[in-house]
Amino acid sequence: MGVVQAKRDYSLSGPENKRALESGLASAEWYASPIPRKRMKELMKRKNGPAIRDTVIWLALLVGSGLLAFQAWGTWLAIPAFLIYGILYASPGDSRWHECGHGTAFKTPWMNEVIYQFASFLVLRPATPWRWSHARHHTDTYIVGRDPEIAQPRPPVWRIILMEIMHLYAGPKDIKRMCLHAFGMIDKEEKEYIPKSEYRKTFWESRVYLLIFAAVVAACLYTQSILPAMFVVLPSFYGSILVLTFGLCQHLGLHEDVVDHRLNSRTIYMNPFFRFIYWNMNYHIEHHMFPMVPYHALPQLHAEMKGDCPKPCRSTWAAIREVVSALRKQGKDPAYTIVRELPVSAQPYRYKPIPVEGGNHYARAMD
Repeated sequence: MGVVQAKRDYSLSGPENKRALESGLASAEWYASPIPRKRMKELMKRKNGPAIRDTVIWLALLVGSGLLAFQAWGTWLAIPAFLIYGILYASPGDSRWHECGHGTAFKTPWMNEVIYQFASFLVLRPATPWRWSHARHHTDTYIVGRDPEIAQPRPPVWRIILMEIMHLYAGPKDIKRMCLHAFGMIDKEEKEYIPKSEYRKTFWESRVYLLIFAAVVAACLYTQSILPAMFVVLPSFYGSILVLTFGLCQHLGLHEDVVDHRLNSRTIYMNPFFRFIYWNMNYHIEHHMFPMVPYHALPQLHAEMKGDCPKPCRSTWAAIREVVSALRKQGKDPAYTIVRELPVSAQPYRYKPIPVEGGNHYARAMD
């Protein structure tokens, strides 16, 4: 529990950004669980095989569900058929975007890039801006004023959460940014993390996206049916329920402004289907602490780290209940934070950067 605090400015260009820089929270050295170097090298080994296998299975499921949805069009069966197609379109698109953006899913770089670009379009995220946004998210995870991917402020805005069931908040926001990019403009927030050298690439990616949107609209007009859009673009909206569910569980209810991922990230035990859809991102403490470990090695990394981490949530449903309960409490007391007990074998939590005597500087060396 914490004391009641004033509402904070979560923008990247406000006073919290300056405060994070001055306090040493920005680009700080984070706590890392002690794992032998040899074992870490084994875990970080990249492979093409698992990602090729999982990508083929995903695309086969996507095509198969799409054929069923096409056959069901015009009947009531189209509703569940397209819901399945939409979930298989958006949710794996989100996790594949994520892992290939890290460059760890495949051993071969061009394979990561191809799937990254493809998945970025599926989830309607401008590829280059989101690559840099996510890099900042990992550098300054849930540091207010620095992290552009904080899912909810304190107190939470329930209207936005409800809108995101159908991706009606972030989706239009990203499409608006694509339109700006297509005309050579970058908004104020994006300028905080996108290097100027990446602007040209950003502009051309968004122009390609808009051309695809135009082609889908043209196909709908030509066929006098919304069916083409039901297969491309719209699934990012109507199929987003698991994207929201998984996203809410990653960090919400936990600490802000700390330098220990055990305090601000949540590991969850999920069923095999969810783990396939999510590409093992349910091991979220592990991923944030060691982001260069490929998704297929995260269960092994979890086994190495669990003696140094709080107990995982026992299921997705348990995690959702924990998050919703915390958000409701933060509506009354924005300072409310879930406190999770560490096992006796764990190293103590690290809340703040380590100050160095003689000035406003902070240690960069690990404990």
